[in-house]
Amino acid sequence: MNSIAATYETDDARWEAIRKRDVQADEHFVYAVKTTGVYCRPSSSTRLPKRENVEFFDTAEAAEAAGYRQSRRAMGDQTSAAAGRAALVTRICRLIDESETPPNLEELAAHAGVSTFHFHRLFKAETGLTPKAYASASRARRLREELSTPDASVTSAIYGAGFNSNSRFYAQSHQLLGMRARDYRAGGAGAVIRFAVGQCSLGAILVAQSQRGICAILMNDDPDALVRDLQDQFPNAQLIGGDADFEQLVAQVVGFIEAPSIGLNLPLDLRGTAFQERVWQALREIPPGTTASYSDIAERIGTPKATRAVAQACGANHIAVAIPCHRVVRQDGNISGYRWGVDRKRELLRREAVA
Repeated sequence: MNSIAATYETDDARWEAIRKRDVQADEHFVYAVKTTGVYCRPSSSTRLPKRENVEFFDTAEAAEAAGYRQSRRAMGDQTSAAAGRAALVTRICRLIDESETPPNLEELAAHAGVSTFHFHRLFKAETGLTPKAYASASRARRLREELSTPDASVTSAIYGAGFNSNSRFYAQSHQLLGMRARDYRAGGAGAVIRFAVGQCSLGAILVAQSQRGICAILMNDDPDALVRDLQDQFPNAQLIGGDADFEQLVAQVVGFIEAPSIGLNLPLDLRGTAFQERVWQALREIPPGTTASYSDIAERIGTPKATRAVAQACGANHIAVAIPCHRVVRQDGNISGYRWGVDRKRELLRREAVA
C-alpha cells in the first residue's frame, strides 16, 4: 500500500476526507448513505450525511454489489470534475511548453495544487503521457522548430530549446531527433533508413526503419509513389533497400494488415510535435475492432476544443496501422478522410471488426 492510500486506511480518516471534500481521496474509496441507498465519492458536493448513516467501500463496484446506486448529484459532479481535470492538465501542458527548462514533478504538482502522486496519475490519465514524457516531446518539438529556422546556428537552437549546456543536449540529441542535430537540420543527412516495398491485399506497402525503430508505413496503389513519399520525408537521408531479413519485417506488417488479430508490436520512431505525439499515443490505446471520434480523442488528451487539430495530427501520421488513425471516425460514426484512402480505412475497420 502506498503512502497516499494509507492516509485513508481507517474509517475516521475517511470520514475526515468526506468532511473536507478531499479530491485526492476519490481514488481510494467511496462512501454510501444507508438512509438514501446511494453512494458518492469523498469530494462530492452532496449534502453531508450523518456519520452513523455512512459506510465505506474500497470501490464503486463494491458499493453497487452491496445494493447501493450512484447518486444523481455525484454523476453531475463527475462530469464537472472531468471538465476541471481537462482544464487543469491543459494549463499544466501550457506551462511546460512555455518554460525555458522543464519543471520537475514537484513544481508541476505544486502548480496543480495536488500531491505529486495524484498529479502524476491525473496527468497520465488525461494525456496518455507521463509529465516527463510530455516535457521531452515538448522540448523535441521546440528543438525541431529552432533547427528549422534558416539563420539559426545549431548552438542557438540548443539554447533556444531550453538546454543549459551543449553537453546536456548532446547526451539526449539522438533520443530527441533520431540523429545528430546538424543531420536533422540538413533533412536527415547522415541518417541511415532501411526500407522495402511489398504487396498486400490493399495495394503496395512501404516499411521504413531508422536506427530507433519504424519511421514510416505507407500505402498506395503505386509502389514508386511510396518511394517518392519516403524521399520527401527524408530528402538527405541515406535510404538503403532492405535485405532478406528486413523483408521479414515487411511480411510481419503485411500479416497484421491481413489478419489484425495477430497484433503488431514493433518499436516506433515517432517524429512529431508534442501535441501530435499525444494524439498518436491516444490512437494506439483504441482497442482493435472499436472506433473513437476526433472529439473523443481531443477529450482524452485534455484539449476538448482541439478537434480540428486532432484531425490534422491524424493526417500527419506517417506510420499506418501501427498508429491506427483508421480507428478515428466522425462524431456520427461515419467514416471520414484517410491519408491512404477511405476505401482502405473502411476495409481495415471491417477486418478488425470481424477479428
